Amino acid sequence: MTNPTPLQPDASSQSMPEASVGQVLQRGGEELLIEKVSDRFTVKAADQAVMMDFFKPLPAEVSTEESPQQLTEIVVEPGQRDRVMQQVRQSDQVDYASHIYQFKDDPTSRVYMTDQVTVQFAPQVNPEAIAQIASDMGLAQVKPVIGIPNTFVFQVTAAAQENPVKVTNRLMQRSEILVAEPNIVVKLQALYRPKDPVYPKQWHLNHSGGADLAPNSHIVVEQAWDVTRGARSVVVAIMDDSVDLNHPDFQGVGKIVAPRDFKDNDFLPMPGEPDDNHGTACAGVSVAEENGKGAVGVAPGCALMPLRTSGFLDDESVEALFGWAMTKGASVISCSWGPSAVYFPLSLRQRNALSRAASEGRNGKGCVIVFAAGNANRPINGTVNEQGWTNNALKGATNWLTGFAVHPDVIAVSASTSLNRKAAYSNWGKEISVCAPSNNAPPGFGLQGVGYVYTPPPVREELLGLGVVTTDRVGQPGYDPTDFTSDFGGTSSACPVVAGVAALVLSANPDLTAMEVRQVLQQTADKIVDPNPDPQFGLRKGTYEIGGRCDWFGYGKVNAFKATQAALQRKVPAIAPSRQIQRTNPASSAIPDNNPQGIISSIQVTETGSVRTIQVNLELEHSFLGDLEISLIAPSQRTALLQARTLGRRTVWQATYTPQSTPALARLVGQSAQGNWQLKVVDAALGDIGTLKNWQLTLGL
Repeated sequence: MTNPTPLQPDASSQSMPEASVGQVLQRGGEELLIEKVSDRFTVKAADQAVMMDFFKPLPAEVSTEESPQQLTEIVVEPGQRDRVMQQVRQSDQVDYASHIYQFKDDPTSRVYMTDQVTVQFAPQVNPEAIAQIASDMGLAQVKPVIGIPNTFVFQVTAAAQENPVKVTNRLMQRSEILVAEPNIVVKLQALYRPKDPVYPKQWHLNHSGGADLAPNSHIVVEQAWDVTRGARSVVVAIMDDSVDLNHPDFQGVGKIVAPRDFKDNDFLPMPGEPDDNHGTACAGVSVAEENGKGAVGVAPGCALMPLRTSGFLDDESVEALFGWAMTKGASVISCSWGPSAVYFPLSLRQRNALSRAASEGRNGKGCVIVFAAGNANRPINGTVNEQGWTNNALKGATNWLTGFAVHPDVIAVSASTSLNRKAAYSNWGKEISVCAPSNNAPPGFGLQGVGYVYTPPPVREELLGLGVVTTDRVGQPGYDPTDFTSDFGGTSSACPVVAGVAALVLSANPDLTAMEVRQVLQQTADKIVDPNPDPQFGLRKGTYEIGGRCDWFGYGKVNAFKATQAALQRKVPAIAPSRQIQRTNPASSAIPDNNPQGIISSIQVTETGSVRTIQVNLELEHSFLGDLEISLIAPSQRTALLQARTLGRRTVWQATYTPQSTPALARLVGQSAQGNWQLKVVDAALGDIGTLKNWQLTLGL
């Protein structure tokens, strides 16, 4: 038995039996068997609030569990599902209704359908042929997929007569189609929830021994801090459930950069639910400010980009998350989460979103993307013989795949303990890049099904190791009544440790590419060894093969000091600007209220040469400066966001922006100086007005 069950090799998509057309999910180049969940379905409606009243007379009710955005989950008696769905589809208030699926033999999974499909056509297929195929299949083109030739997102219209699963399977039977995938949604699964309210020292950063502390089980960060404590120009994006921006350890000039809430669709990614605690802890592990109050992050001097996810993963949300991080100046992207499915290959669009961030971010040097390996004590890409799960949820030869962690542009992070052993829960495999210190705990933490938690067989031995101290939500909410938690852990904690070390590496040498940062981390890692058998399977994977890596620890435990030293050794001496030009636009310009077009104020530069240094000075008056967003546009049209809507109730603003204070400006270094430089000021809310008084551009060439 495999989870989920792939179609057998002799049943290719070119000759798929008609009975399989609605039971096979095209996903990441694989064909996965799915089955309908018997007691629920989803509805998409323009007004979701209307749905509550709509279902009152029907033998159904709106689920109280969280559903993907724009979808309402409906619970019915299994025998009533299809009849109720048919009634719902006849309503003018409903855009569409869809079954909910699960991967075959994986009752922990929930697969929600959207009305989108992604189609990659063969290179020779021209636009006219594409339009004809779309028309024949009842598809309306939404947009091209940037970065993949001849690939488009389509909406499945009422003319299609079939659901996205069947549509994509029929498309895959055509010779003109290379890839056709429905855009599915699965729930995002955070990878650890701490428990005990203890407050020990931050041993994972540095320690000199003690109870449950093996020598050199830390990351040697104090010596690294003699090299750099992190530069504000290096931005760590924490993608998670939220970050408590009121915490004292996230204060400081330039600390917060380009915050975004993809759940509530605003720019304040604060906790909104009682258990929105995870991201605050992860952010603290990586970049908590050094301010004499409480915890310190691995890279305290670096900036933080807090990004609140929707809690669900589909093509649109992954593109939005990584697109925002890439375009808003993230240097490192830290992801302590994974899909809530045993076997999850990435879709074409999801793979592309990560590849683009890793190649196009940081002005072409690439964002460093770090993912937690997971906490099930299973391979991130492999098969194990499962037994002993509650209700036999998983049984027999079971395929495991964590698509995000095995992406070739991702640094996959496993966890070691304060005793320099493998954390009992830590996932493993040949794709692990490095490990980092964290706590110790049983594997699994349970896989969440509908109304039930499926738990793995227990580990019947004492698991020694200390927890990680980090930031917690301010006040009573959170993991602990204090502003800190002392037992954070899992690969959720190991991941932002590595992200913090990567941020120190880039602070020491910002010219490194994302690939070079990975090389530095791997080449300088400490080769910790664990000869002991795994307590669940009896496996021994804690020693190193030829080539210097092992399945449990990758290339070893990150060493912040060695990594920053190696980054400095790779540094190319900077060439000082040979000349400096300064231009001013003194014209005062009114800023139109609540106008997305804003105003454009220009400065013309006639000198030739590449920009080596850049500085912007400006003066504004506005009755509510928090309405304003300010950007600088280079002659090449490359744009840098100087000021997000974070100025609040201030009314007068005089500011200087440099790449050190505003990392997005670094995107314009290396650009041609000659041409029209534009300052764009947008008032994004109704009710207040103001004026751009003047601005000045200083370029070093």
